[in-house]
Amino acid sequence: MSIDFNVKDILHRIQVRFIHAFLPDAKKPYYLKAVHQPELDIHGIASKAEVYNIGTSPKVIEEGFTAGSVLACYLAADGYRLNTPLFKMKVKVPGEYDGSETHLPQEVYPTVVLQATAQFRKYLREKVKIEFDGIEQADGLIAEAYDEASEMMDELATIGKLLTIHGFGLKIEADDTHKNAVGLFFDSVIGYPPVKADIIAVNQPRTLKVIVPAGLKEGSPYKLRVVTQGSARTSAHLLKELRQSVSDFSLTAQLST
Repeated sequence: MSIDFNVKDILHRIQVRFIHAFLPDAKKPYYLKAVHQPELDIHGIASKAEVYNIGTSPKVIEEGFTAGSVLACYLAADGYRLNTPLFKMKVKVPGEYDGSETHLPQEVYPTVVLQATAQFRKYLREKVKIEFDGIEQADGLIAEAYDEASEMMDELATIGKLLTIHGFGLKIEADDTHKNAVGLFFDSVIGYPPVKADIIAVNQPRTLKVIVPAGLKEGSPYKLRVVTQGSARTSAHLLKELRQSVSDFSLTAQLST
């Protein structure tokens, strides 16, 4: 099935709100975030076929999408550069070398590079209308989490290794009464007890750097939860009550290789 990037009758609308800037080097106070951004798996994607007048049945789309994804995985892993209507994909090997190596350094492994095609970028530019809907009134935000060991964003948490979290209102602070209740917690999605990060190397309003705690269950998903008495709006004083921010993504715990 090919994609017709030249259709004239489809105009997509994405509703966005301003959210507070969370990267340390941000030059302006706000970013934009889609208000409604549900996550679709392959089954969910296939189920939307009728909405977009795709004549192929959802079952055929799901089976074909699954089989195609498996084949693309094998081909990319064999060194092929893949060029699809939506994206280009290739495998790269990170690191710097002096030319005499016979094996990869410890904890270095091939990674994949995905890039949207020129046709898809053009389609987004011409077919997507952005509708502004004010400012998101969140009292703190966990925006993203970068696993230093795997170099993955919002996907993995390598036990015993560094996890860098960006957001706003993240700084963990409390008075003597509340000091034992605050911290960064890994909340199990499937019911294991929450695990608190014991080592926080960087504790700033927009950045936390923590060591992923040993108590996580390998292969299990966890959401991040910041509990603090600090205000997301000002650092001048502590709040009377604790507040918390929870990530809208989950990280899968893995052992260090």
